[in-house]
Amino acid sequence: MIVWHGVHTVPESLAESIVTIGVFDGVHRGHRQLIERASQLADERGVPAVMVTFDPHPLSVFLPERAPLMLTTLEQRLELAKSMGIDATLVVDFTSELVGLNPQQYFEELLKGVLKASAVVVGENFTFGKDAAGTADTARELGKRFGIDVEIVTLLHDDGMRICSSTIRDFLSTGDVERAAWALGHPHTVTGPVLRGAGRGGKELGFPTANQYFADDVALPADGVYAGWFTVRGPQAIDGDMEPGVAYPAAISVGTNPTFGDDRRSVESFILDRDADLYGYDADVSFIGYVRDMVKFNSVDELLAAINNDVAKVREILDLDRDLT
Repeated sequence: MIVWHGVHTVPESLAESIVTIGVFDGVHRGHRQLIERASQLADERGVPAVMVTFDPHPLSVFLPERAPLMLTTLEQRLELAKSMGIDATLVVDFTSELVGLNPQQYFEELLKGVLKASAVVVGENFTFGKDAAGTADTARELGKRFGIDVEIVTLLHDDGMRICSSTIRDFLSTGDVERAAWALGHPHTVTGPVLRGAGRGGKELGFPTANQYFADDVALPADGVYAGWFTVRGPQAIDGDMEPGVAYPAAISVGTNPTFGDDRRSVESFILDRDADLYGYDADVSFIGYVRDMVKFNSVDELLAAINNDVAKVREILDLDRDLT
């Protein structure tokens, strides 16, 4: 997939495209409707499917106090969009591009002029232009004026609720990673480098963990212990019995370390049945199931007993002991 960082980087040779627009945070099941429809139209017409997304989030620029926790990094959004059939993505920086354009200018300059859109696919809650004055209906009227087909996709509802990024954040805030994955259409995953922690997990407890620390604007599940999968990114070899690109089962702790008085919030993954030096590697941590709340233990023995129980529960959730013969 081609990635254009900034409107000025889109080649003038682009003759036609099918466009879908949005932040697409999480690239959830609702977003999938837009992306797959744009991809379908692009295949029918033999032209590229282009996703327009924004980095940073527009609210972080105009109303930072209301900016949401982010479900995905830009890199994750791009990877998911590619897997759904997008051919090229335009990443727009709201701090320097499109600022001040009214809806007509936005439509004429970006969609008609830069992207040569013959069709645009948007959700029914789509807004655009200065002060978000343009709506999906505005886009439809402008499409008629500029000869661009505009398809408005109805918002996805399932099980009595709207599938949207806010709903997913609510699930994560209560530790319900199963429902978050249901709404996303894939497990909630965070990505970051493995850094050195306090070092107590391996030295004192015999349960070495891969520690990751994230910015305050990253959406993490509520503090607790979870079952999930740990995957090292990159092609470089790992010192130990793990390989990059392979998902390994893990018991994952989110939060501070109250037993040892560590107040830094982290994601700590104990990879089951593996021993490897992971410091400095980037890794994905995917949350599959909830195990328990975070608890402060009165002794190391109590903590060890709890960790052993956690590992057993993780094996159960991930169905690791299932007989495959």
